[in-house]
Amino acid sequence: MRKETQPDPALLRKKLDIRLPLIGVYDAPDPAAFKPLAIPKKNGCVFSFYGNWLRGETLHITRESYGCGGSGSCFWGIQARSREEFIKFLVDDEGLKASGELMERSIGSRTPFRAENAHIFIGPLKEEGWTYLKTITFLVNPDQLTALMIGAQYHSAPEDPPPVIAPFGSGCRELIPFDDFNIAQASIGATDIAMRQHLPPDILAFTVTKPMFNRLCELDERSFLDKPFLERLKKARGAVLFRGEVLK
Repeated sequence: MRKETQPDPALLRKKLDIRLPLIGVYDAPDPAAFKPLAIPKKNGCVFSFYGNWLRGETLHITRESYGCGGSGSCFWGIQARSREEFIKFLVDDEGLKASGELMERSIGSRTPFRAENAHIFIGPLKEEGWTYLKTITFLVNPDQLTALMIGAQYHSAPEDPPPVIAPFGSGCRELIPFDDFNIAQASIGATDIAMRQHLPPDILAFTVTKPMFNRLCELDERSFLDKPFLERLKKARGAVLFRGEVLK
């Protein structure tokens, strides 16, 4: 059986001037392949490790060390408080839904993620970890997000599952937002107000499944990547803005 290999996103990154690292979520058995590792602080947000990702470090999450309660719930199903208390917190303290009943239904409608291995790793893509990869996240500005959305819909037929979604959820839940990781699908993320403070103000997330990543990496000169609309956008913005850098 031929071993599956990670596709090369070099052309896509070049055409869209994506300079920030692509971030993978891995459900894997062995930490050795993901070094150097960063360990979460108690109650620390996953996205507070944005700087670590830029330095090439990977966040290492386990059932015993997962950071904030949202991360423990998201990746391991750990509940630090009763469901009633959790819903009350989200509705009354955070104001995220109009009623407890709506919040209850929203939480209950999602397919829970359950890790298959003892370790979750979140950090820059590593080709040797492709087998254990669950999702890939592009950290991008709005212009780059627009282009990736077009790319996600490039091969999509009307009868296919929605190529791009934007479900309600915490920042870490938005890194694994899919009910089925085996279909080509993408999701807009980094929309949780609680985690936005850890990212530059012009950066959003575009998270994809491995099948969608394959599709995006297959885009070539016949697609919008080599057409006038994208070139005019780059010219209008200027190279620095389009790279997603924070202007001083």
